[in-house]
Amino acid sequence: MGRIHYGVPPSQVIGSSIKTKYEIINGNPELLRLPEINFIDDKEGKPVGIFSNIGQKPIAAFGNSDGDFQMLEWVTSQEPFLGMIIKHDDAQREWSYTKDTLQGKLDKALTMASEKNWIITSMKNDWKTIFSFMNKS
Repeated sequence: MGRIHYGVPPSQVIGSSIKTKYEIINGNPELLRLPEINFIDDKEGKPVGIFSNIGQKPIAAFGNSDGDFQMLEWVTSQEPFLGMIIKHDDAQREWSYTKDTLQGKLDKALTMASEKNWIITSMKNDWKTIFSFMNKS
């Protein structure tokens, strides 16, 4: 069984995956990982992975980088929906990235948020707690 991060079991996490096939080997059924990508959980791959795993469009999506743009766009393309951009703008308590950073770039999604009716939340200004373990003595 995989490790649980942030209290979310691995069975409830959608991430990049490798193609797998079923085969009988020495009389035993086996699942073999192929040297092929099934989908990459970034940009256009996010909605593909979500639909492949849950079989429907969710009504809520939360993103924190331009890699989440297509997921947010797809989820919020019909009502009801909730789309939220989480701005990582608190370098003191977590990590800060913007349109000018290489990792976690947040530019297009932030620019389009108003037009798409996505809520923008600032970790620096809107979040009292980022990591609960940081508040313990």
